[in-house]
Amino acid sequence: MPFIIKPPATIPVKPGIRDALVELIDFPATVEDLLGIEPDHTHFGKSLLPIIAGDVDEHRDAVFSEGGRLHGETHCMELEATDQQQPGALYYPRLKLQRSEGPEHTKAIMCRTKDFKYVQRLYEQDELYDLNADPHEINNRINDTELAGVLSKMKDRLLTFHLATSDVVRHKPDARF
Repeated sequence: MPFIIKPPATIPVKPGIRDALVELIDFPATVEDLLGIEPDHTHFGKSLLPIIAGDVDEHRDAVFSEGGRLHGETHCMELEATDQQQPGALYYPRLKLQRSEGPEHTKAIMCRTKDFKYVQRLYEQDELYDLNADPHEINNRINDTELAGVLSKMKDRLLTFHLATSDVVRHKPDARF
C-alpha cells in the first residue's frame, strides 16, 4: 500500500519514492518524533523521519499484520450496521463477507519481507508467496518443498514478533495505586 507524507517545511526531506517496508504503527511514532513527544506507553512504531530525510534506505526488514475474528464472534460482524445490509449499499459487499463464517474474515497473521510473504490462517490453508517470481501473489507455494526453509524462517519470524510485542507492561501504575 502506498504511504504519502508531507512533513512541515522545517523537516529535512529528500524527495522521492521509497521501497522501504513500513507499518501503520510507524505513523504515530513519526508524529511523536516531529512533535518531540516521548510516549508514556510501549509501542512498536519507528519514526519515518530518517528515511524521509534520505539518511537511510531501509526502515524494517519485515512487516507484520494481523486481523479477522474467531468463528462465533458475532460482536465482530458489525450487525448493528442495518443500513448497509441491502445489496447496493456502499459497505454491503464487505459486510456480507464479514458476516459469513467462511474464510473471508477469519483470524490470520502475516509476515512480509522484501522477498516473501507468509500468511498463517487459523481455519484455512496458509499462504506463501515468492514476491520476486510472483509479485501479484497468484501462486500459493505453501506446500512447495523448495521453499521449506523459507517457510520455517517466516514461521519463526511470526513467533518472534508475537513474543516481542505481546503482554506489554504499563510504564506507570494505574490510579488504584
